[in-house]
Amino acid sequence: MGKLALAAKITHVPSMYLSEFDGPDKDSRREAIEGHREIGRRCRELGVDTFVVFDTHWLVNSGYHINCAPHFKGLYTSNELPHWISNMPFEMPGNPELGRLLAEECRAQGVETLAHDNTTLAPEYGTLVPMRYMNADQYFRVVSVSALCTVHYLNDSARLGWAMRQAVEKHYDGTVAFLASGSLSHRFAQNGQAPQFRNRVWSPFLETLDHRVIDLWRNAEWATFCEMLPEYAAKGHGEGFMHDTAMLLGALGWSGYDQPAEVVSPYFPSSGTGQINVVLPVSPQSGEQVPEPQASRVQSMTYGDSRL
Repeated sequence: MGKLALAAKITHVPSMYLSEFDGPDKDSRREAIEGHREIGRRCRELGVDTFVVFDTHWLVNSGYHINCAPHFKGLYTSNELPHWISNMPFEMPGNPELGRLLAEECRAQGVETLAHDNTTLAPEYGTLVPMRYMNADQYFRVVSVSALCTVHYLNDSARLGWAMRQAVEKHYDGTVAFLASGSLSHRFAQNGQAPQFRNRVWSPFLETLDHRVIDLWRNAEWATFCEMLPEYAAKGHGEGFMHDTAMLLGALGWSGYDQPAEVVSPYFPSSGTGQINVVLPVSPQSGEQVPEPQASRVQSMTYGDSRL
């Protein structure tokens, strides 16, 4: 019935918001913002009605959760970085119907997921910052999915992504885009050193690792990347332990995915972290479930795990 029309891995750094205002950061994130606007433009052309955002700033300690309230409106201040995002206004329509369908299909495929449509829970800035630029006129409806998963296995997140795509294609009468909102390497600058690392990655190792990953994506070497994802998430300090990335690749077919990534906004450093906007073309999928990730590596990666 429905269609997954676009998939992307995107940035949500607060310096995008800061770059709107006069000061030392003015226009510093123009390319990242324009990348978001380009993704929004493409989604309009493709007939997308709803963004499903895998948000690495929504921390959960049990199960998977979907924020699918009918409408979102308010002022947002980051509890993490209140000096960077303070009283940022937001408003956008939600999609309770789609959120419920996503949760139902995930549960049917054995991934415990709850939809929250009657809630006062506001989205986190992993959703709000991208929507500020992709959805400024509230054209798209928005559903936010928890992706800072503290006690979850990456293979369950991959299965969740696959189940959500099945929900869209089997049960939803509409067109959807999936957005994995999170960085590549995510080692913030040490306290007191943020100004020196405003436009630098924390270490040459992490920057080199990020560039190698981008090469794998551009060359469609997804089997290699999927195998290395748990170690990359751990040793590269992946944001949200890269559950957003596992969800996105699960939706696309995991290691069976075969399309080269398109870089929409060039890689850039921000406060020690590595950031990018990348579109992953959607391929038709024929299977009933995502190929099983390599359990020995993927299942061992949980919050605080030092075994890798």
